[in-house]
Amino acid sequence: MHEDTKLAATSPRDAAWSDEPIAVDSEYADVAAEVFSLLSDVTRIRIILALRPGEMSVNDLAGAVGKSPTAVSQHLAKLRWGRIVRARHAGNRAFYSLVDEHAGHLVTEAVLQAQHVLGEGRDHRHGHARPAGS
Repeated sequence: MHEDTKLAATSPRDAAWSDEPIAVDSEYADVAAEVFSLLSDVTRIRIILALRPGEMSVNDLAGAVGKSPTAVSQHLAKLRWGRIVRARHAGNRAFYSLVDEHAGHLVTEAVLQAQHVLGEGRDHRHGHARPAGS
């Protein structure tokens, strides 16, 4: 592999995400696209946001995202298939949690990007409100 095909970390934050650069021609790019496809639904984004603090039951998730338990269960099945969430069964109830922090980080970054696109939010690099017109 040529050195020019590697995507190097360009900031301290990027470096914290990975100890080594990820190649542009990484074999995981196709799988990453599938992850983004799974995350391209607003209900699934809301489910992941709701699960960031910890596990929740289907009924609690349904209340948090404003959908029926049946609809939430269907979305959870897709997220389980993608290995983004896992289920723990206790009696006749299922409790869901994120498999790891990665999906939570992706969704959080996407929401922060949406805030920037709309010109709202904070300057996340410095922790203070952005000046008007920036």
